[in-house]
Amino acid sequence: MQMPPTKGGVVPYLTVDGAVKASEFYKKAFAAEVAHVVPPDEKGRTMHVHVYINGSSLMMSDAYPEHGHPLQQPAAFSVMLPVDDVDAWYGRAVKAGCTAVMPPADMFWGDRYGQLKDPFGVIWAMNGPVKK
Repeated sequence: MQMPPTKGGVVPYLTVDGAVKASEFYKKAFAAEVAHVVPPDEKGRTMHVHVYINGSSLMMSDAYPEHGHPLQQPAAFSVMLPVDDVDAWYGRAVKAGCTAVMPPADMFWGDRYGQLKDPFGVIWAMNGPVKK
C-alpha cells in the first residue's frame, strides 16, 4: 500500500471520538481532502485517518485505551490554521457546526484572528491578513 505524502513541517495527530466522522466533518468545515483512511475495526474504530487542510496534513485516530491511548478532552492547545480570508473560512466552519469561541477581529499584532471549537472538542485558531 502506497501511503500519501505528509505535508507540513509539524503535523498535528489528534485522538478523537470518531476519526472517520471527524474527517467527514472537516471536509465540510475546512475544505479537507481525505488522503488515507485505515479501514475501521470490528468496533468501528480506525487507527489512522490522514487529511489535507489548506495545504497541510492533519492526522487522527480513534481512542484505543487498551493500547494506552484513551480518549481525553482536548486541552491547552489549539490547531492554527493560517488562511487568506479568515471571515470566509470562519463562516464556513460555523455553518458546518463549529461553535464560535472568538469571532474574527483585527488584532494588535496586525493580523485578523478568530477561534472556534469543532464538535470533537478541538479548538481551531484562524489567522490571516487584515481586510482593507
